[in-house]
Amino acid sequence: MHQRQPLRSRLVAKVTLLAALLAMASGCGTTGTGSGYNATTNPNQFNEAVVAEKPIKNVVIAHVNIGSPSRNYIKRSESMVDGQIAEYLRDNGYNILPQREFSQRWNNATLIYGDPVDPTTGRLNTKTFIRITQSVRDDMRDKTDVDAFIFTDLIEHDAIVSGGMNHIARFNGVSRKPSLKGPGDGVSSDFDWSRPVSAVSLQISVYNIDLDQVFAGLGGIDLTDAIDTRSGNGWVRRKDILENENYIEQGIQLALHPLIVMDNWPGENPNK
Repeated sequence: MHQRQPLRSRLVAKVTLLAALLAMASGCGTTGTGSGYNATTNPNQFNEAVVAEKPIKNVVIAHVNIGSPSRNYIKRSESMVDGQIAEYLRDNGYNILPQREFSQRWNNATLIYGDPVDPTTGRLNTKTFIRITQSVRDDMRDKTDVDAFIFTDLIEHDAIVSGGMNHIARFNGVSRKPSLKGPGDGVSSDFDWSRPVSAVSLQISVYNIDLDQVFAGLGGIDLTDAIDTRSGNGWVRRKDILENENYIEQGIQLALHPLIVMDNWPGENPNK
């Protein structure tokens, strides 16, 4: 287990691939670096025994999701988030192989097996995905020193805003206050706070060279919706999605704990 090192200021039992894919596809605080218990913190899964037997040092970050592709307004930020993940891993002792080592082999394999994602429906063909992943693994195992493959999915999901005086959305270890969009700076007294708001979280899945899943983590990042002050009683999509670097850093730290131990991790109920 790696102990967490300082994060740079600007940036951060055996499971088969098929079983993990099906589980990930079906599933789906505090600001800063964490400061207190948050009941929504995800209990990430880390197979320390397998990693101890086959240590991970050289990793490659896949350019594709392990589930369905992200929506366009989130997908445009994937490269930036991957860059911050690579920086965080590098700061904590991992060697990051160029992403092209994976993407070039992936693109070549799709010419043989076909695109695993239906361009019309966005649905993932699990069988094709596995074939391509195994093909990429086989070639990289022979020609590189890769130890593990890291899949990073930005997942959009619903979150609930708390009632009372302080309206806060808590999800996957973080707490976020809804922002406003539109004219004015207030919220209608009859605003329906019970309606779910859209949020985005980071899912990280790590597979070793045998394609055993050795880690699965989830960390909240930010809300993708804002209060629509024009209508006065609804949510509208924000334009500044995934622009807060501190929120992204926190999401990365949450999603990689305890593979990399997070300072002030907000999980585990202190009353137990």
